[in-house]
Amino acid sequence: MDWIKIDDKTYRYEDKGVRFFLLIGTEYALLLDSGMQVHNAKELARKLTDLPIKLFNTHTDPDHIGSNEEFDEIMLNPAELVNYHKPHSSQQIIPVYDGDIIDIGGRPLKAIALPGHTPGSTALLDINSGMLFSGDPVQDGRIFMFGQMRELSAYILSLKRLLTFSDKITSIYPCHGTCPVGSDIIEKLIEGAERTERHEIEPEPLEMFGHKVMAYNISVAVLLCDE
Repeated sequence: MDWIKIDDKTYRYEDKGVRFFLLIGTEYALLLDSGMQVHNAKELARKLTDLPIKLFNTHTDPDHIGSNEEFDEIMLNPAELVNYHKPHSSQQIIPVYDGDIIDIGGRPLKAIALPGHTPGSTALLDINSGMLFSGDPVQDGRIFMFGQMRELSAYILSLKRLLTFSDKITSIYPCHGTCPVGSDIIEKLIEGAERTERHEIEPEPLEMFGHKVMAYNISVAVLLCDE
């Protein structure tokens, strides 16, 4: 597998069911997550740029941190630290809070916290282009909402807040499912999640990684929830 070009300064890498991104500014390049199967995302990014490469984690589920050990420091929402174990004790955490701007050089990225899927799930909005890099909460695939630290009500509230940015979002680049998707998916996810919360959808029982879960098909995506 190799990098797939989105535009001259934006690339995605497909890593067996999950994807991560490289955003290139004038001062440095930013990896958004570091893969699952690959453990050399930083080395792979070197094919595209000679600039310094930094890492931002949208969240720290195992399929998003495969190459985190390559980095001496990482950026993430501090709420995610309940899920994250440093690969080496010297790794520094650079906190990124909701509303913070990460400017990689002529390319400001606005952090938008989306708790629910995980406590610290955070999307980045490329202010100039309107591209939203959503992590896992906004996608048309299977959204994990089972296990500890996942909360459907918080997820719904996060999506409703994300709607307030709709006029600034031109396209959405998730880590799973179709890429890109339109911003109209946000309202569809809200509707489906609310119907799930009200028990209006008949679930299908599944087993995922040793967990018994209920799969709620909300048409636009599938929510995997606790029994």
